[in-house]
Amino acid sequence: MTTGFFWDETCFWHAGGNYAFTVPVGGLVQPMAAGGLPENPETKRRLKNLLEVTGLMRELDVRGAPAATRDDLLRVHPESYLDRFKALSDAGGGEITRAAPFAAGGYEIAAQSAGLAVAAVDAVMSHAVTNAYALSRPPGHHCLPDHPNGFCLMANIAIAIEAALAKGTIQRVVVLDWDVHHGNGTEAIYYARDDVLTISVHQEGNFPLDTGAVEDRGTGKGAGFNVNLPLPAGAGHTAYLHAMDTVILPQIAAFQPDLIIVACGFDAAAIDPLARMLATTDTFREMTLRIKAAAETHCDGRLVLVHEGGYSEFYVPFCGHATIAALSGSSITAPDPIAKNLAVRQPGPRFDAFLRAEIDYLAGKL
Repeated sequence: MTTGFFWDETCFWHAGGNYAFTVPVGGLVQPMAAGGLPENPETKRRLKNLLEVTGLMRELDVRGAPAATRDDLLRVHPESYLDRFKALSDAGGGEITRAAPFAAGGYEIAAQSAGLAVAAVDAVMSHAVTNAYALSRPPGHHCLPDHPNGFCLMANIAIAIEAALAKGTIQRVVVLDWDVHHGNGTEAIYYARDDVLTISVHQEGNFPLDTGAVEDRGTGKGAGFNVNLPLPAGAGHTAYLHAMDTVILPQIAAFQPDLIIVACGFDAAAIDPLARMLATTDTFREMTLRIKAAAETHCDGRLVLVHEGGYSEFYVPFCGHATIAALSGSSITAPDPIAKNLAVRQPGPRFDAFLRAEIDYLAGKL
């Protein structure tokens, strides 16, 4: 088995605007001494560094990729949006919508990020690798066809899916989004289609504030092919695995995809600044093992993980390492330095029972 690892240095060079956390600087909001938006290159760069230091990188098929082409982008994004984005990027950068700023060259970097996802899917579908991880940045799952949103400038996963559909290498795809924020962009793109099953498990009422309800099931041909699992704040390891076992994996089995793509955010982790969940490195390892087994059962192992959110510079590398080791079948570990601390912070039996009952309730509404 070979796991492809797709990355490009320029993705680390994407730059945001003058923010303090997620609020524009000005008035009583002071500039920050270090950084601005929580979405920054260090979470991704430090993940890559950790893979290299432990030796896991030497077990992966490390690859680059060309940027997504204009034709690739136009299958998802209208020409009017791409032209506006490119013009502002060429003029030195700026902001089309709040909290999705970019510097000069931002258009090309976003296309490069999408290109990593395109290449990862292509390599898996052509059997060049067994499965793959794309270290994409900027992320993509919040981006709508006609405007960016939530740090996301191009819809990386949708662009990769549409490229593969155009080549005729796939017909049915599952997108599982375990980023802690609702995958509203991917949902919107496929909401009226039955060839892509979108599943988002996310913290209820986090971001976006007006999407991600369990009742949102798709429309027209897509009715029943959109699944949302909004979990209460505080959900931890047991709750996430219960959601996988009782809802997500049965949905995938019923759909019988040609390919599974995971929108792989690590912001459900216990110390992420943009969420209030309690997932750990073990959670991401176990979810990866489960989805890998599902891919082996239903689609000949064809599985691609595309990096999305996760904003703890300290903890994302450990979550990512656990995920990629599980994906590749490696025995190399990067022991979680705060595992004991997070074990104590997991929900107790009474709250876990409530969480399991809530997931079962949500499952009954699907």
